[in-house]
Amino acid sequence: MSKWDGIDEFIAVATTGSFTRAARAIGMSPTHVSRAIMMLEQRVQAQLFHRTTRTVRLTDTGRVFFERCEQIAQERDEAIALVCEQGEPQGDLRVTCSTAMGERFVAPIIRRFAMPYPRLNVSIDLTNRLVDLVAEGYDLGIRTGSATDPRMIATCIASRKVLTCAAPSYLARHGAPKSLEELSDHECIGGTSSTWHFHVHGTEVSHRPSGRFRCNSGHAVMEACISGLGICQLPEFYILPYLKHGMVELLLQDFQAMDEPIWAVYPQRRHLLPKVQGVIDCLKRELSTAMNSSG
Repeated sequence: MSKWDGIDEFIAVATTGSFTRAARAIGMSPTHVSRAIMMLEQRVQAQLFHRTTRTVRLTDTGRVFFERCEQIAQERDEAIALVCEQGEPQGDLRVTCSTAMGERFVAPIIRRFAMPYPRLNVSIDLTNRLVDLVAEGYDLGIRTGSATDPRMIATCIASRKVLTCAAPSYLARHGAPKSLEELSDHECIGGTSSTWHFHVHGTEVSHRPSGRFRCNSGHAVMEACISGLGICQLPEFYILPYLKHGMVELLLQDFQAMDEPIWAVYPQRRHLLPKVQGVIDCLKRELSTAMNSSG
């Protein structure tokens, strides 16, 4: 038996807080993970987890052990990647991104990145839910807004403008708001974000939109706006094609929010892997250009 047996399983359980999620993250069965942890505890002659029917949490000994094991595993993975892969991306690359941005921009860029590397397998999960990258075994997440998870490294790869607009038919009936205060008197179309952002005298100001229609699809929000249902705020790639044809008009441009950063977020243990570094570099080169030329 290798002295390393059970360490990867231990790190996975400690990171995810669940035997089932740990098994999913490392591609093993829950039974295998449970047995590996039990044998590891026998070898180190210490209990590493407090277990109940609902929770799994580290003991004090387990917490100290985890800190050392995580560091060792990180150095091991980096050494293997740098020596064996010889700088060429290979293996499985799992990426998650929001649906609209992923379909239109991120997936095509990653597809082009992967084509020269026959030993690289790519899986892209497009979803608007906030994915736990560590617990679910992802290498990379593409996110907007703030990136504050201390378990992650976040690299800014692009930025995007967020615009506010309405259809001429709506403005003919209700007029255009000239201030944020007037916006409260208008019908607003809600999207995935519960707040809209503006920039007033150097300060970011939030507005909570209210109205009769809300949808977590940017395309559906845009269609509602075009139909004259109300005012919406969306990333510019949704709006620009309709703006060019006069189907919507921009509003409150003097209060337009600062550009929103787009982050590549990834677990710390993966930050030197060629497959991760390579796709991040590719997104840095191409994403801003693709988004700015859309529409």
